[in-house]
Amino acid sequence: MDQVKKVWKKLAGFAAVQWILAGLMCVGIWFVFITSRYTVRGKEIFQKFSKGPIIFVFWHGRTMMLPIIFLKYGRKGYAVASRHRDGRMMAKLLRTFGVHPIYGSSTEGALSVLRKGARVLREGKLVCISPDGPRGPRMRLKDGALYFAKVSGAPLVPACFSCSKPWFQKRWDRYLVATPFSRITCTLGDPIFVDRNTDEKGMRATADKLERILIKQLQDLDAEFGLPKMEPEKKI
Repeated sequence: MDQVKKVWKKLAGFAAVQWILAGLMCVGIWFVFITSRYTVRGKEIFQKFSKGPIIFVFWHGRTMMLPIIFLKYGRKGYAVASRHRDGRMMAKLLRTFGVHPIYGSSTEGALSVLRKGARVLREGKLVCISPDGPRGPRMRLKDGALYFAKVSGAPLVPACFSCSKPWFQKRWDRYLVATPFSRITCTLGDPIFVDRNTDEKGMRATADKLERILIKQLQDLDAEFGLPKMEPEKKI
């Protein structure tokens, strides 16, 4: 079994294999979406910021259905992705939904990510970021999204989804896989702006506020479907 895992990890590192897997996953996500009933709360956000820059912020474990919902409302854009194998795999999947990667993370290429993210936001584009990625701790916010908002003036919009028929993967982020014939609910929270002149104390206060909103958003959605309460990991 260990040998099989080693062979699989090696194969999964090849770009051609990743594209094949991304295509299969794309088909699977569309199948889930088509066979499920979905509700979007806060969809007026798409209308209000239909032509301007916007930053969607959501936990790493709740990424599956959000790109397809954004696409249904006519928004394509960019997403921050790590250069790790899993990150490159996710980037290829996002490309199938018209979302382009900005490669880097809080520990690798952070400055170049900030520069490119700020540039595409100034062009009026959408940027997605999972502030607890790429490796956690789960549901603990890193500051990258706030710096995007500070330098660009774009609003931060907390987003989350949950569903009636979930499968939680046994990994650090408890990744939620929606299964076919589910009821799916996506919630978009009120936009948060970060003034360009905000000092470090203000940034920390805004980060704490956004983290609390994202945690409550996820827990409230899961509670609607009777799912076990998910708690954030302890801060490192």
